[in-house]
Amino acid sequence: LPGLHIFAIAFALEVSVGKTNTVTALNNSNVLLPCIFSTCIGFQDLVFTWYFNSTELVADPAPLPLQIFQGKIKNKATEPTPIWHNPRVDFVGSTTKKDNNISIVLNSVEFSDAGKYTCHVRNPKEKNAQHNATIFLTVVHKMVETDNTVTLIIVGVVGGLIGLLILFMLIKRVVLFIIKKTQDGKKECLVSSSGNDNTENGLAGSKAEQKAPPKA
Repeated sequence: LPGLHIFAIAFALEVSVGKTNTVTALNNSNVLLPCIFSTCIGFQDLVFTWYFNSTELVADPAPLPLQIFQGKIKNKATEPTPIWHNPRVDFVGSTTKKDNNISIVLNSVEFSDAGKYTCHVRNPKEKNAQHNATIFLTVVHKMVETDNTVTLIIVGVVGGLIGLLILFMLIKRVVLFIIKKTQDGKKECLVSSSGNDNTENGLAGSKAEQKAPPKA
């Protein structure tokens, strides 16, 4: 049974809108709503639908999702065929390339377009398995520039500390090198001085032995 469970999961249909499920668009601009799907056993006559359900609307019961695009894909060798779409929506995906991309572009966005967009996929080849992913769109009057001052200060401080550490290590190496050279020089002087004294004493002793005794 555990093996069968793992087998079933491996062949499950998956839908994703990317690493983040939020998009911010400037009013009156065009915005990409990304979506891809994956399936291990392939697909046949797959149907995908984009829904819009604004989170700004307050109603009881909640408003039904509004369909803004629907397409069908015969198989991996064919590109999606639009079934119906809102005039302001363009399909920009492709399923014959590496990813099964079913993304759309919403043109000339307005503040009323802000809300929740759902990418829904149904694959008949997987016994009509279905899966969806949601992305939230925010529409703004103007883009706010991110203030990176704090980040730059932190980077500068860290960089300065690293520079001081490297400088300290270089100075330490130079000082240790000078100390080592000084000590080596002193040792050479001591050895040299000791050798000269022994030589002179030896020579003096030799000369003293070679001198003839004074004549009476």
